[in-house]
Amino acid sequence: MTRVIVHAGFHKTGTTSLQQQLIRLRKPLSPYLSYYGKDDFLAAGTHARKYAQKPFWWRRIMFRRAFRRFLAGIPDDPVIFLSRETLAGTMPGHRDWRGRVISDYAHSAVPVGREIIRELRRRFGPDVQIEFLLTTRAADKWLRSVYGHLLRSIHLTESFEDFTAQFPGLPNPTAEAHRIASALRPCKTHILALEDYADTRHGPAGMVLDLAGVPGAVQDALPAANRQNVGQSPQMEAEFLSLNRSGKPKAELRRTKEEMLAQYRGAVKRGLSETARNG
Repeated sequence: MTRVIVHAGFHKTGTTSLQQQLIRLRKPLSPYLSYYGKDDFLAAGTHARKYAQKPFWWRRIMFRRAFRRFLAGIPDDPVIFLSRETLAGTMPGHRDWRGRVISDYAHSAVPVGREIIRELRRRFGPDVQIEFLLTTRAADKWLRSVYGHLLRSIHLTESFEDFTAQFPGLPNPTAEAHRIASALRPCKTHILALEDYADTRHGPAGMVLDLAGVPGAVQDALPAANRQNVGQSPQMEAEFLSLNRSGKPKAELRRTKEEMLAQYRGAVKRGLSETARNG
């Protein structure tokens, strides 16, 4: 019987670190699990994100067809792990087709999750063991990270205070994960916090190794995770906000912010390397 674990989000909960470590360890982990991520899903991840912004029936069908094509191209391995945060939808703070700020995941994560369940049963049979993994984070740090991401990725011009005021009823990630899990029963959903794994040997990927039953001795022998997707400093956030309010063309803004981020992340990594050498 095939067991499939679907990591469907959330954004800003260590997903990049998790995915990069699993890509790095894909070969040594092959006796325990088969990993598929962003670059493997064809258009399915993109269609899930678009459905969250434009939840029309035909966009749901487009996701279904793309996911079905992906599943048709993979073998019947004993344990399959799928990871793509857009399977939960688009990051809150983006706007939907009506121009309204998206403030939750459940409106798209639940119907997309049901499509995933239907297609997995169609591909692997009714006895396939389907589980979901939803990664969470403390609400205040999560929302701050979402804000920082949007500052650097889109033309966001609100201050953090004005940004958060748009979400008066926003549930914290853990509460929303439980809401989604309840809607996807009887499939089991694992709800795990970034804080419980962030400082462990494999970082957030340790969640997956534990769920897949990778022996502790094997985990200890594998290369440790590298930190991924370093954010930005408060000073840089202020600079991004100023840039977004400057009225400059979006292409110029994107190029300037990418250059600033590359310099900042390079400095952070050099600092970490220096600390490691001196430690």
